[in-house]
Amino acid sequence: MSLRLATDRDTGVAVVTLDRPERLNAIDLATARELSDTWRALRFDDAVRAVVLAGAGERAFCTGIDRDAVVPQPGSPYMQDDPLLTVGPKANDLWKPVVAAVEGMACGGAFYLLGECEFVVAGSGAVFFDPHTTYGMVSAYESVLMAQRMPYGEVARMMLMGTAERMSARRAHEIGLVCELTEAGRAVDAAVACATVVAGYPTAAVQGTVRALWAAQETSRAAGFAQAPHLIALGNLPAGQQAELFAGRRAQGFRVR
Repeated sequence: MSLRLATDRDTGVAVVTLDRPERLNAIDLATARELSDTWRALRFDDAVRAVVLAGAGERAFCTGIDRDAVVPQPGSPYMQDDPLLTVGPKANDLWKPVVAAVEGMACGGAFYLLGECEFVVAGSGAVFFDPHTTYGMVSAYESVLMAQRMPYGEVARMMLMGTAERMSARRAHEIGLVCELTEAGRAVDAAVACATVVAGYPTAAVQGTVRALWAAQETSRAAGFAQAPHLIALGNLPAGQQAELFAGRRAQGFRVR
């Protein structure tokens, strides 16, 4: 199992933890299935009234799709399979509030998860970036999701600067991507404290509010997602060229702002 689920029946809060620290909590196909299964199972657990999503270890919350994951694709240009489209709570019809607790790196496909959480708490050492353009890939779904969470200029800069720049937790807090900034290592505690408060309120009112908040974003999100497969098909380099760029990456050389 690459996912841990801990439930406090007294407070009504469940903590879902990506548990692949040796892979920087990157999501392989098995983890994607586990996430989907976990969200759907939580729909039926009435004892859980709020959820915290975290990553194991100090280095990363999540670094997106595992580079070693092999995702078979249909031969038709009209069909694409993206395993990350089903890893979030909303994609699995879970309308219980989910709070993200971010320590370390959150990048690339991690935005599929952050984009479907109600709000984000981050430790002071957290950083946010999107490597897609650096490696010849279109940042499509990630850009759509983050455009609903950040000012246009900020999300454009993040997606276009690729691996050359990382957004600090401080800057993420200033622009509203992160709603609470904690000491390093304390993000989960702060997220659980928030989730505990929310879990103590009448369930129907809380879930109705979550649904209303999501409804406010659904139309623009759906329009953006409809364009994403075509933009990816047109703009992505062939897989071999992507791999060459990734193999030539530098360990350092990025700026944190």
